[in-house]
Amino acid sequence: MPQFNPRDITWLGFNARVLQEAMDETVPLHLRIRFLGIFSNNLDEFFRVRVAGLKRALELKDKLAVETFFDKPQRILDKINKIVIKQQEDFEKTWDKIQEEMAEQKVFIKTPKKLTEKQKEFVKKYFDEEVESNVIPILLHDHVQLPYLREKSLYLGIAMRRKDWKFGTKFAIIEVPAKANGRFVILPTENPEETDIMLLEDVIAFNLPHIFSYFGYDDFKANSFKVTKDAEFDLDNDIRTSFVEKIEKGIKSRRKGKPTRFVFDKDMDKSLVEFLIKKLNLTKRDSIIPGQKIHNFRHFMDFPDVFKNYEKPIERSSFTHPEFDHEGRITDVIVKKDVLLTFPYHTFTPVIDLLREAAMDPDVKSIQITAYRLASNSKIVNALVNAVRNGKEVTVMLELRARFDEENNLEWKERLEEEGVKVLVGLPNKKVHAKLCVIKKRVNNKTIQYGFVSTGNLNEKTAKIYVDHLLMTSNRAIMADINKVFNVFRKPKIDPVLALKSCNHLLVCPHFMREKIVWHIDKEIEEAKAGRKAEMIIKVNSLSDKGLIKKLYEAAEAGVEIKMIVRGIFCAVEQKTFKKKIHAISIVDEYLEHSRVMYFYNKGSEDVYLSSADWMTRNLDYRIEAAVKVNQKNLKKELKDLLELQLKGNVKARFLDEDLTNKYVKNNKKPFRSQIETYKFLEKKKVEV
Repeated sequence: MPQFNPRDITWLGFNARVLQEAMDETVPLHLRIRFLGIFSNNLDEFFRVRVAGLKRALELKDKLAVETFFDKPQRILDKINKIVIKQQEDFEKTWDKIQEEMAEQKVFIKTPKKLTEKQKEFVKKYFDEEVESNVIPILLHDHVQLPYLREKSLYLGIAMRRKDWKFGTKFAIIEVPAKANGRFVILPTENPEETDIMLLEDVIAFNLPHIFSYFGYDDFKANSFKVTKDAEFDLDNDIRTSFVEKIEKGIKSRRKGKPTRFVFDKDMDKSLVEFLIKKLNLTKRDSIIPGQKIHNFRHFMDFPDVFKNYEKPIERSSFTHPEFDHEGRITDVIVKKDVLLTFPYHTFTPVIDLLREAAMDPDVKSIQITAYRLASNSKIVNALVNAVRNGKEVTVMLELRARFDEENNLEWKERLEEEGVKVLVGLPNKKVHAKLCVIKKRVNNKTIQYGFVSTGNLNEKTAKIYVDHLLMTSNRAIMADINKVFNVFRKPKIDPVLALKSCNHLLVCPHFMREKIVWHIDKEIEEAKAGRKAEMIIKVNSLSDKGLIKKLYEAAEAGVEIKMIVRGIFCAVEQKTFKKKIHAISIVDEYLEHSRVMYFYNKGSEDVYLSSADWMTRNLDYRIEAAVKVNQKNLKKELKDLLELQLKGNVKARFLDEDLTNKYVKNNKKPFRSQIETYKFLEKKKVEV
């Protein structure tokens, strides 16, 4: 009977590897603080989505839950709580150690009790001038309902009393206005070599006597806490409601989501803790996690750049791809040959320039492009708007259900439509996750098409920190397939299975990508059974689809050499029946590994695909995804060499079962610096060209 690891437990293993980066003293100090922020932000999203899903399955007594989650939901939840509490302990030890190292560099986090007289005056003045207008204290009463708590916000829980009163302690809460004022306040110091930083919640705590002066309290105890809520929303089937209205309704309902986690300062007044737990309707089986003083650590991803005495990592600024390292047009290169960009090593600028050129080219007639997550001040959008103003027909497939970007995308929809862009908002039951673009121009009564297929979002901000591939091409067959996909977007009532069946150079989900992957694995199994070379290399963010995992087991039993780079969820388990073990690694580093690549030896023809899809059931069966076959031999070789380079690294976590991560930590394995080696490889390619 095949075995599988529950996806949620393996995800916690991934986040443990993020925490390892913060624990690793070879990582520069400012990056270690950033990794603590990433770890915290990841965990917040995990509770908002995955833990919330498990709890809903329990409430509904879903009989299919074991099949969905690979184990009983309650058993997984119990295990999650144990793992998270242990990780929180490691987190706190790491933060204590980092603060010691910060002190060595004369950088200090100041609390109200440690302020100098000059700093006290500064904090009072700063609060009066910058913060007070954003602070709204709320008194708590047992007979009054707890006010709405924002689930991304940090709160101060305040216990206050008068020392000469015989009455009991009164409670209040204050939302810390980090969005309006920022989390970090740099204080004046007498020593120019020293940097003192105060957290915004401590600025507020210091000023509590002023805030509550009306009541005459003289004894205050303030501790931080936060609440994580169910972030999922269900779109009802009311045909009278437009799709956009359903999204808007779903966003509002998310704000009312049930709490899934309550994290608080362990020194908080015990009566206040009990009061909040009662009002939040939490039980002992819920995730109630006492911790240290500081919460909402996600803000520490943007910790002030105050470190002077750290050894800077090797400079790895993005460089221009050699094909574009000249004064000519991007378009002229693309219509002649395919170009593979690898971010963030290659700059994202050619993608923006390609769209800008199309916007101004009098021969260009139309641009069709997908958008999932856009940068806040998107240059992609600016180029598309410019194209409309220049008389081009621009169509944007904008996915409104991009998780946690729904509100942003609704705003983008309004702006694009105001400018005259035709905005498509997806299919009713399929999220559009494919990253596609096709540009059409007419020259001498001849239609020329070119564009790109990407593994990542068309977002110039994340392109600086996410490792992704983007294939620029004018291949006629690829462009024809992209047009078929956009035709499905335009006519959501047509059957996508029939409409996309004729795609030959794009593997499109649902249906066809899974079928082609299975076809390739079967070919490798045939070769292995015949005693010939059989090999596959798969790079994805997550592996949780049972059908494909079983197929990998079958291939491993036949003797196919399987190598995998899986950043996060990994539900496969090594089986005794394997003729060849699956070699699987995870890379967690300064850049987020985000690309999906599939390599199949295929009797020496070496088929290589770039894909937007992870090997998860949701991607393969319930989304529109696209994988493009790479045709040029030099680009296939480059991708294969990059994969092999990463597989040879000394990786911190190799994880075919959930205990291996901990074993590697104990053995003090050094992390694999994937970005340094990849950068060197691509720089060498640049020189060779």
